[in-house]
Amino acid sequence: MAERRLGLIMHGVTGRMGYNQHLVRSILAIREQGGIALANGDRLQVDPIIVGRDRDKIVALAQKHQIARWSTDIDAALANPDDTIFFDAGTTQMRASLLEKALDAGKHVYCEKPVSDDLDNAVRLARRAKASGLKHGVVQDKLFLPGLLKLKLLIDSGFFGRILSVRGEFGYWVFEGDWQAAQRPSWNYRKADGGGIILDMLCHWRYVLDNLFGEVQAVSCLGATHISDRVDERGRPYTADADDAAYATFQLAGGVVAHINSSWDVRVRRDDLVTFQVDGTHGSAVAGLHKCFTQHRVNTPKPVWNPDQPQTIDFFANWEEVPDNWPAQNGFKAQWEMFLKHVAEDASWPYGLEAGAKGVQLAALGLQSWRERRWLDVPALEI
Repeated sequence: MAERRLGLIMHGVTGRMGYNQHLVRSILAIREQGGIALANGDRLQVDPIIVGRDRDKIVALAQKHQIARWSTDIDAALANPDDTIFFDAGTTQMRASLLEKALDAGKHVYCEKPVSDDLDNAVRLARRAKASGLKHGVVQDKLFLPGLLKLKLLIDSGFFGRILSVRGEFGYWVFEGDWQAAQRPSWNYRKADGGGIILDMLCHWRYVLDNLFGEVQAVSCLGATHISDRVDERGRPYTADADDAAYATFQLAGGVVAHINSSWDVRVRRDDLVTFQVDGTHGSAVAGLHKCFTQHRVNTPKPVWNPDQPQTIDFFANWEEVPDNWPAQNGFKAQWEMFLKHVAEDASWPYGLEAGAKGVQLAALGLQSWRERRWLDVPALEI
């Protein structure tokens, strides 16, 4: 058994998502476990260099996590032939140009979503990556959540019969920043900085719907900026002009209807911060981040509408939990391992930058639907 080094350039890891999910819980976790076992028995070990504009933050991260290499010079990092992958979790507005620069330097690329805030740029980037012959990918983390993996198991087993509808609820109350600090960065609420929940979340819902329930064929979306007065990280009031809620309905291949509410202005009274209810002719299921509950048609109660009497049926009682029959790991880490194997040994990989472009396409159509107050078809992207 031989150990193979894989050098990767990580940009944008001082932000919450880049630091927690990608650096600490994925790459450093892979390093700590001794790398990844390849099909031929070799071990693939990661050797990251973290790159960012803020020298103090980068140095502090490197020292805290025993990362030997760091830099504030992205061009110098890209020029090093010993590092073959470039990863970006920085701002959406910078992403496309950074990925293009990395492709020009001959690097395989992997990135957070959205891949761009502009559909033309996203399509051009995907075409460029495809033509380069280099490996490329975009994060599709929700497909690797234990709850959605259980939904996939139910679908593949035929549990639902014919799927009729999908209802998703996502979100939580993000504090305004005045009397309690906000849990999300202020740029999320400014259009000029690439903020907005439609651009952020419809990219997610595209790959979830496409991969689990059927290709998205049409969309109707209503956005809203419910809270316009917020306070930023430095205690300065600002006007939030980006959408902070979206109410979207989708028509999927096979006649499935999906509706997903996304909001940063909602107080949670459900099983998790995101839940998906799937109803089919033979059964239904409700999945959150980790848990999934099912109700088969033989376990379905028979309520009768009577507003004059208190409800006697406990509608939670006839649901059964899908067991944890396999060890769950961090979804970001699971996808990272897939991509690293894809680079190292050409293992299967279905999440290229064309998937990222499809997410941007749906977000753009959602914004257009909101402006024009109408349904829009989702055409096939030629990449």
